[in-house]
Amino acid sequence: MGNAPRFSRVLLKLSGEALAGSKGHGIDSEILSTMAHEIASVLKSGVQVALVIGGGNLVRGISASAGGMNRAAGDAMGMLGTVMNGIAMQDALDKEGVNSVVMSAIRMEPVCEFFDRRKAMSLLNSGSVVIFSAGTGNPFFTTDSAAALRAIETECDVIMKATKVDGIYSADPMKDPTATRFESISYSEVLQKGLQVMDTAAVALCMEQKMPILVFQMIKGNLTKATTEGTLGTLVHC
Repeated sequence: MGNAPRFSRVLLKLSGEALAGSKGHGIDSEILSTMAHEIASVLKSGVQVALVIGGGNLVRGISASAGGMNRAAGDAMGMLGTVMNGIAMQDALDKEGVNSVVMSAIRMEPVCEFFDRRKAMSLLNSGSVVIFSAGTGNPFFTTDSAAALRAIETECDVIMKATKVDGIYSADPMKDPTATRFESISYSEVLQKGLQVMDTAAVALCMEQKMPILVFQMIKGNLTKATTEGTLGTLVHC
């Protein structure tokens, strides 16, 4: 038998770029299927899972505004991108036999449901995956901020942020071979050092509400390990 889960309810934060894989744009069906399988495995261990997926594989508001588009308009497009990714993940979870519900911060029934905190918590308690989309429903707020907000609202134990590297480093390990990995770090250190964990607003909100952030590498098997092993990734806490 494996180790008992460390958490009862988690919010998994995935980047939209992660869904694109090596293609860099769009959705890689194989990666989507692998992620859905990982989530299904975690559910079987008794851990409740909420999910926030970015939309950078389809459109990024900041990038659009850099090209001359109004930032609010670009962010609106980005929010719609997260809904598209949410629906794609819902379909992949369906194939795993996992019930899931996409909730949007912007009304767009019948495509998906409008966010309702109490209903979301009821769904999580029943074993369904709740996919929160459309960010916070407001421009100028990232999906990092949405993840922090939804995790706090639905009383999750931790935000699990999946990245390309195995934790938080003193510098970008892809560019600086001397960068060192932190096993754990405080919110204030993250902000003071300007480390790219989540955006400043998201980290500040987590610090205020004492919501831990676990940063780990999203490779096969790691999501399950991250819910049971205390040595995987980097934990941001008080």
